[in-house]
Amino acid sequence: MKITAALVKELRERTGAGMMECKKALVENEGDIEVAIKAMRKSGQAKAAKKAGRIAAEGMITLQQDSDRAVILEVNSETDFVSKGDDFQGFCNAITTTILQAQPSNLEALMNSTLANGVKTIEEARKDLIAKIGENISVRRFALISSPNLGIYLHGNRIGVLVNMEGGDEKLAKDVAMHIAASRPVCISSEQVSAELIKTEKDIYIAQAADSGKPDHIIEKMVEGRLKKFLGEITLLGQPFVKDSDQKIEQLLKSNKAKVIQFERFEVGEGLEKKNENFADEVMQQVQGS
Repeated sequence: MKITAALVKELRERTGAGMMECKKALVENEGDIEVAIKAMRKSGQAKAAKKAGRIAAEGMITLQQDSDRAVILEVNSETDFVSKGDDFQGFCNAITTTILQAQPSNLEALMNSTLANGVKTIEEARKDLIAKIGENISVRRFALISSPNLGIYLHGNRIGVLVNMEGGDEKLAKDVAMHIAASRPVCISSEQVSAELIKTEKDIYIAQAADSGKPDHIIEKMVEGRLKKFLGEITLLGQPFVKDSDQKIEQLLKSNKAKVIQFERFEVGEGLEKKNENFADEVMQQVQGS
């Protein structure tokens, strides 16, 4: 039987699996969509696909270093309970090893890489893990940095930071990484802040200052002051050092003849919608509905 695009589309809609998985299942089962669905359910592909729509905003951050290279990775689960399990953590650690070995260029390449010390791809291993634990698992993002001077900091399994530093020493690099973990800078310097973000903030400050009834030249100075404060708060160089609030990071780096070239800060579930469960309300709804 010819495997048509319409048949593949129907199987995708019914299982939620990827196009290649659907096409392969149809070929292996001679185009019989019902048999293909059963086969996919048995292999865990359809089961994993059904869970793919669930919000996975828990999980863990892993860091791994190999000589002058280091990788940071975020993998998400639906619950904190699962993220603390050996299966989930072993999966995460195997992925970081894979990244160091394979050095994939992007997330798609990573998911198609063979998992370290295994025979399956990371995507295949992910689906197997979903079938085993019964929760959606998502490999969200990673970064690989090569540098002779790396700053590495992991706060539990929730926040991780990598810093690529020029000059300074290992202690300074780690201190800066710890600062970034605590202070959440958006970028290194004010030059890296987008013009759009600056304009948005400036418009807000102008509107706020206009209500003060003060002269235009005073309003202009007020806006400039607030904008300067804003840029200091969101840029690494403008922030007060967490270990010494009298000294800004820019001063700290200059005094140690150091420069931050790049940093990556990952926090579990950052920017993701989280499921907010109220079990008392859930029980009440069940009681009222019975």
